[in-house]
Amino acid sequence: MEYAKIRIGVIGTGIIGKAHLDQYAAIEGAEVVALCDINEQEARRVADKYGVAHVYTDYKDLLARDDIDAVDVCLHNNFHAPLTIAALQAGKHVYCEKPIAGSYYDGKAMVDAAKEYGKKLHIQLSTLYKKETKAAKALIDGGQLGKLFHARSNGFRRRGRPYVDGFGTAYFTKKASAGGGALLDMGVYHIAQMLYLLGETEVERVTGKLIQEMDMDEGRRAESGFDVEELALGFVTLRNGLTLDIFEAWAVNLGGVEGSSIMGSKGGIRLPSYHSGEMTSDITFHTTVADIDLDSKIDLNRMDIRWHRMRDNEEAYDSSQKHWIAALQGRVELMPTAEIALATMLISEGLYLSDSLGRETTAAEIVAASRSLSIPL
Repeated sequence: MEYAKIRIGVIGTGIIGKAHLDQYAAIEGAEVVALCDINEQEARRVADKYGVAHVYTDYKDLLARDDIDAVDVCLHNNFHAPLTIAALQAGKHVYCEKPIAGSYYDGKAMVDAAKEYGKKLHIQLSTLYKKETKAAKALIDGGQLGKLFHARSNGFRRRGRPYVDGFGTAYFTKKASAGGGALLDMGVYHIAQMLYLLGETEVERVTGKLIQEMDMDEGRRAESGFDVEELALGFVTLRNGLTLDIFEAWAVNLGGVEGSSIMGSKGGIRLPSYHSGEMTSDITFHTTVADIDLDSKIDLNRMDIRWHRMRDNEEAYDSSQKHWIAALQGRVELMPTAEIALATMLISEGLYLSDSLGRETTAAEIVAASRSLSIPL
């Protein structure tokens, strides 16, 4: 089947931009027609590699093109809001790298702008398209967990802090450019995954603690200006009494942590755990049948094969970018990633505020305290 062609402009040709270009290259109907980066030499090198015809160093020139349907923002967190809003104003749909922005204030401005200009806003939340997320959602929607009441969001790296541990750039380690550390870099994936599975984005109260205690190379500490957390801990109360606890580590002296989990009155799910990007445990489903406690493994690969054979447009949920292109083609409804990402940012900012105040905070307090961290263009 031939799908409608979606023409894309990508802003930012760093690590994330290249990853997005790799994805687009494999998606039928996606055509990247223009790139923009302040580093013209690198942008042209990337354009040659991916066969992109047009290169700009000023985002305004890219947005001025009338043959671009959607813009992909692949810059650091505090550039997300100004670039996204400018693209929406220019009449483009926007796909933005996670987190939605460096602050709730900026993320809300993005969501509001998408509504005002009648355009789609999609945030890159890759965990929503994992096989284990799909399996968990099917079990929840099928009533196998009963009434949901608690979730646990876990993320683990042993020593995986950007730059100071030998990879990535110092932009990730400074609040001025990134807005935060482990919580905004990795925690967004796991918290958003839990909110999606819980089916709830309305936050009531947040308690948090942010920690930076692990040793690091002193030279790289000084060079990076490292002023963000390497470990985030939190507890969140959502609407209707649902609760969520958070453990997100860039660096911690443990050999690993269990996968995230969802608990309900009839059953529970433990998602796989990961170490250095590798899955170290299976997804498991736990329930009681005939007064017998059952712990079941799920064959994700067989599930995935069957669903792709039996369900229309199943490939539209294989990745964030495949979903984005399918939604722009009108084949599927866009998942509420912007709303989930905004709630995730509210929770994250609530952890920061709670840590600074030394007490629990309310959603209203978090919203009132949030300020723009956007970097002027």
